[in-house]
Amino acid sequence: MQIHADLNRRVAIDTHAVEWVDSPSPGVQRKMLDRDGAEVARATSIVRYAPGSRFPTHRHELGEEIFVLDGDFHDEAGSHGPGTFIRNPPGSSHAPGSVNGCTLFVKLRHVHTDDLQQVAIDTTTAPWRPGLVDGLGVLPLCEFRTQHTALVRWAPGTRFQAHRHWGGEEVYVIDGTFEDEYGRYPAGYWIRSPHLSQHRPFSREGCTILVKTGHLFSSLDGNAAG
Repeated sequence: MQIHADLNRRVAIDTHAVEWVDSPSPGVQRKMLDRDGAEVARATSIVRYAPGSRFPTHRHELGEEIFVLDGDFHDEAGSHGPGTFIRNPPGSSHAPGSVNGCTLFVKLRHVHTDDLQQVAIDTTTAPWRPGLVDGLGVLPLCEFRTQHTALVRWAPGTRFQAHRHWGGEEVYVIDGTFEDEYGRYPAGYWIRSPHLSQHRPFSREGCTILVKTGHLFSSLDGNAAG
């Protein structure tokens, strides 16, 4: 299966307009944003667990990143509430589920093969850092070689200089409205910008975005995205 699988193409999707698709596990549904492969695939998805649903134990050969948007998500490592970021390294396995139901932003098979650190961060209590311009706050989540994942908070009226993305950039808008010269992206939008793309982002009303950079190479290898 291929959905927006060409990493050289820019994509901007209102995830609210994407249909839910049943997964192989009852009670678990997905909105597929990009996908290259069948059930085992490099993929970006919104995943919804019904109350009491779970996935059987499975292994992530090339890792997984999760951001809990709402509800409760749990696995062998514990229970994780809204705002939790989880990065499961290559070769890890778990049996995830939810007691009361949850919604997740999930990326599969993007973690560098040499990056074996397990990460779990409650972003609702973690400290933020000042960004590179006034009005910008940054909460780093993980980084390895070219790859960086962070939450970025934009105060109303904040503007950033034009810049180029080595290894590309992905943005998921958690709240508020994110903007650049190509469009306006309210909460729920997912934007993927390819390697060496450029833009000048800003936010008139303020927003919080989940950002991943340095992983979108057209030829994935051990020195790029893993």
